[in-house]
Amino acid sequence: MAGCRPRATAGRRRGPLRFVRALLDTSVLIGELPPPDDVEAAISVVSITELHFGVLVADDDDERARRIARLSVIEATFDPLPVSVEVARVWGQLAAAVARRGGNPRRRQIDLAIAATARVEGVPLLSENVTDFQIIHDLVDARRLSDL
Repeated sequence: MAGCRPRATAGRRRGPLRFVRALLDTSVLIGELPPPDDVEAAISVVSITELHFGVLVADDDDERARRIARLSVIEATFDPLPVSVEVARVWGQLAAAVARRGGNPRRRQIDLAIAATARVEGVPLLSENVTDFQIIHDLVDARRLSDL
């Protein structure tokens, strides 16, 4: 998977080491818990969009500074996966599936773009908001960190 940077495994090794390749949803990037050491993680450039938006709409200077610091670390750590033509095609398919199943794909476009990236890469999507993907659970392998 292009754009992956394995995390260091020093200090927390428990039993045999097994690597899980996964795409991190923005909810994981801003969450309290980091992915486990045995996760080889990548992110979508779409998450960078969400993080920049979060910086720009922060109401106070302290919160804006905290968000900028987090964004800086994320940008230094990951080489984000792009929205390729293949990702765009799958994104459209997922949006159509949401619409056919009675959902509103326009409200979830960012989530669908990230989910499409995971699907194209053939990896699970790690998210703190797996319910966002429930309507397409058969098309997207969305998991919580605790499910690993």
